Amino acid sequence: MSVPEILEFLMILSFGISWPLKVYRSYKSRTAKGSSVTFTIFIALGYVCGILSKFMLQSFNLAFWMYWPNIIFVTTDIVLYFRNKKLDEIADSKK
Repeated sequence: MSVPEILEFLMILSFGISWPLKVYRSYKSRTAKGSSVTFTIFIALGYVCGILSKFMLQSFNLAFWMYWPNIIFVTTDIVLYFRNKKLDEIADSKK
């Protein structure tokens, strides 16, 4: 494994460590207030581009495999955003 591959793996691993925590917080908070779905969608788009580049280069190294849990967690966070937005609407309508 080359140094650039190791650095890419470490970058994706570093980003990936935060996503399970973010998903847990989104799930437990039950509110979309303070969240930016646009930002999260751009993160997901970046991961998709990374995955596609690995397919195009046929470079299925450690970084390639780390993209998958990241995109799953980011997608989960996007789904939770819409769930939480709906819960916010229900709570606001009861006021």
